[in-house]
Amino acid sequence: MTEPSAAARSELAPTGTLRVGINMGNFLLTRKDPATGEAAGIVVDLGRELGRRLGVPVRILQYENPGKLADAAKTGVWDVGFLGAEPQRAQEIDFTPAYVEIESTYLVPPGSPIRRIEDVDRAGVRIAISERSAYDLYLTRNLKHAELVRERGAENVFKRFVDDKLDALASLRPRLIIDHANLPGSRILDGNFTSVQQASGTPKGRPNAARYLREFIEHVKASGLVAQLIEKNNVQGLTVAPKAD
Repeated sequence: MTEPSAAARSELAPTGTLRVGINMGNFLLTRKDPATGEAAGIVVDLGRELGRRLGVPVRILQYENPGKLADAAKTGVWDVGFLGAEPQRAQEIDFTPAYVEIESTYLVPPGSPIRRIEDVDRAGVRIAISERSAYDLYLTRNLKHAELVRERGAENVFKRFVDDKLDALASLRPRLIIDHANLPGSRILDGNFTSVQQASGTPKGRPNAARYLREFIEHVKASGLVAQLIEKNNVQGLTVAPKAD
């Protein structure tokens, strides 16, 4: 991988510190260190590796959900963000190719007549979902008949699903495995309605930063670093994304 140009370094760390925005709502990629209370996880490791290559200190900025992280792009408070690449977000963010993919599907309650992914998008079907998640944005674009019932936070979404007797719960498969264990008789549907493309990005207007960041993401995939970080952080349900065309 080539050394970052002066222009790339300047655009990636205009304050002299690489400010990395992360989505704490994604438990597969982020967590809090129980000993220190500081953010940790795969994206923190990737952010620190990027800072090492740039030769600058790193500051981790935590956001409770991807919507707030995406909204902050236009304010210039972060330089590199890690979140799902969605068309709506691409209006403000120049995304890299994905570094990991996460399958999204549905959990249905005990006794549900729903058997297939295709059966969910029907009139009268109500789906619990995490507000402004990548899969919420995807289903908002693609559902024709079913209704999305939004809550903030995975625990609140699951509670709403159970308390309001909703017809399905949409989420990342690894999260649904946890929810399934907490609702005996529920079922996780086979297949997926989408695979969330977890990527990195820079705010619009930083072309040199965007170019270097794309190169960095492809390099950490090809070198095996992403796979190593998945293993180091003991995360199940992630797949290293293929090389971009």
